[in-house]
Amino acid sequence: MAAGDAAKDYAAGFVAGVATVIVGHPFDTVKVKLQAYNTKTLVKEYKNAWQCTGRILRTEGARGLYRGATSSFIGMAFESSLLFGLYSQTKKALQGDTQSSQPQLQVIIPSAAYGGAIISMILCPAELVKCRMQVQGTESSVSKYARYSGPLDCALKTIRSEGLKGIFRGGYTTLLRESTGNATFFTIYEFSRYHMRKRLDSSSSTLGQKPKMLIEAGVDIISGGLAGMSFWLAVLPLDVAKTIIQTSPDTNSSRNPFQTLKSESWFSRALRRSWSYSCKSISC
Repeated sequence: MAAGDAAKDYAAGFVAGVATVIVGHPFDTVKVKLQAYNTKTLVKEYKNAWQCTGRILRTEGARGLYRGATSSFIGMAFESSLLFGLYSQTKKALQGDTQSSQPQLQVIIPSAAYGGAIISMILCPAELVKCRMQVQGTESSVSKYARYSGPLDCALKTIRSEGLKGIFRGGYTTLLRESTGNATFFTIYEFSRYHMRKRLDSSSSTLGQKPKMLIEAGVDIISGGLAGMSFWLAVLPLDVAKTIIQTSPDTNSSRNPFQTLKSESWFSRALRRSWSYSCKSISC
């Protein structure tokens, strides 16, 4: 693989990560609050995503929707860059000399799962800081959460109170989410894009150059949308568990995602509420 091609993959992933935060972070903030607050241990419950959004805007302003965005910019930019680069390079290495244009599951799934597992080590600390900043809000009634002046303060206080392993709380769940989710994402993306482009090529003789370029862009957008929704359908339960684990005020609470979900009778309700906002993020 040429160095120039690899650089393009990493650069494209970096830009995608930044765009994800800019567009999707407000949705993510609402999702995290729905997941964290609607538990049997916390002091209040949001009825739905709209009420949650309205309360954030009333108490914190538009700025509240971007609480924790600094750590997201750092985490998502490098995570996305690394994911795209690792996926592309691993896929080409597994394909070897047989560069088939048709997607191959035996290549896509291990490449995406490997990339997801690697980036989870970067994503876990960044998401822990992001989630804790998002749930603390500004309301004095939320007394069970520690108060942080910023992402760096959050990271330092977490390390001081919980040790270095505290900043990696939820690491196992993040690894499961990213490896499973990205295997699903890239499988749906590659196959939907391939079949839509195949249909486009069969009718290319009747299209001009500019219309064809616009249709190709539309194919990429639709493929990305389908892949993103598939990602969240596959891993949203794990994402709910990760948020609970990372934001729990009790440092001795379970870090097993399956035990966490099993112990929460409200899970199906929280899942429905957080799904509506997850599928609207740029990850879709």
